[in-house]
Amino acid sequence: MFDFMLMVHIAAGTICLISGLMAMSFRKKRGRHSVSGEIYHGAYIVIFLTSTLMAVWNWSGSAYLFYIGIFSYALALTGYLAGKRRQKGWIGTHIGGMLGSYIAVITAIIVVNVHKVPMLGDVPILVFWLLPTVIGSPAIYAVGRKYRRKRQPKQPIAS
Repeated sequence: MFDFMLMVHIAAGTICLISGLMAMSFRKKRGRHSVSGEIYHGAYIVIFLTSTLMAVWNWSGSAYLFYIGIFSYALALTGYLAGKRRQKGWIGTHIGGMLGSYIAVITAIIVVNVHKVPMLGDVPILVFWLLPTVIGSPAIYAVGRKYRRKRQPKQPIAS
C-alpha cells in the first residue's frame, strides 16, 4: 500500500510541475490560466494527502514530511483562495501562495533526487533545501511588483 501511495504522490507531483508551469506561462485571465490552476490545486491536494498518509505510516522516519506538507499546502490553498475570492490586495497573495507552493514542489523533487546525481554528492543537502527558495523568492517579489503595478488605478496629475 505504501508503494502505491508513493506512486500516486509522484504522479501528483508531476502533474503539479506541469500544470504549474502551464499556469505561469499562460496569459493571466480566465481560461487556460485558471484551468491549469485548478488542475494544479487538485494535484496539490493529492500531494498533501499522500504525504500525510506516508508520514503517519512511517512517523519515526518521516514526521518532518507531515509538517512540510501542511506548510506547502497552506501556501497553495492561500494562493488558490485569493484568486477565487479576489478581495482587496488579492493579487499579491495569489502570486505569493501559488509560486511559494511551486517552490516547495521543486524543493521536494530536488532533495529527493539530488543523491542520484554523482557530481552533487559532496554538496551539503541543506544547499538543496534552501536553493529553490533563494532563487524563487526574488522571482515572487518581481512578479508581484509587475502585477501590482498593472492593477493600480492611475492617479490624476495634480496641477
